[in-house]
Amino acid sequence: MGTKVLITGSRGIAAALVAQLSLKSYSIYLVGGEEDDCKSLSAQFEQVVGYSAIDIRDEELVKGAFDKAIQKLGGLDHVVSIVGGSGRSFGDGAIEDVTKSAWDQTLELNLTTAFMTAKEAIKYFKDHGGGSLTLTSSVLATSPSPEFFRTHAYAVAKGGINTLVKTLSAAYMGESIRVNAVAPSLVATPMAARAAQNPEIAAFTKRKQPFAPAQLSADQVAAAYVYLIENNGVTGQIIEIDGGWSVNSGV
Repeated sequence: MGTKVLITGSRGIAAALVAQLSLKSYSIYLVGGEEDDCKSLSAQFEQVVGYSAIDIRDEELVKGAFDKAIQKLGGLDHVVSIVGGSGRSFGDGAIEDVTKSAWDQTLELNLTTAFMTAKEAIKYFKDHGGGSLTLTSSVLATSPSPEFFRTHAYAVAKGGINTLVKTLSAAYMGESIRVNAVAPSLVATPMAARAAQNPEIAAFTKRKQPFAPAQLSADQVAAAYVYLIENNGVTGQIIEIDGGWSVNSGV
């Protein structure tokens, strides 16, 4: 098992994953996220050998960042795509209210970034004996909750990621490339701040995900990425880390 990892993102789950992998002596390169966050993680963890705080929606910037990562790491064994986020600021919501612009921007932030990360990862792994790719989905892709989370473009984007996992894992199995995803429910990150501060949603969360009633910790979710990186027997899987959300049909 190799220990050279590229992670997209720089805060929340991505930062927790950096901390956990650093304990295991992985070498890490960060792509995307915020410049200040990347710089802070780089200063805190010597295992972070470099970063490219780029916009992962830009194809040429992504290609360049992968080249820099491969050079700094001396190769690449694992790629973890975490960058994404809510489309509410673009206007995501109920489909009858979603403009084409809001739809496009939400899918670009979540699905297109995963596509471009996957594309560069697969290209490298095909020529270098394989590797693992882990994407980030959401419990909302398969377990909708329309009362408080009627964000249809976001759900579709995450559903697209689930399909990417299945199609890519089947297509590249013969080339020793594993593809999986982690699908969290509400996690205590900046993205979930709106939900945490809303008393009605907070009360709903306690009922819907009783094993993580005050939202999942980033560490709980990051542990799933570590598992998928390290278990060579797993491919084509979407692992839900959701505190019970997906099986709690009565809420």
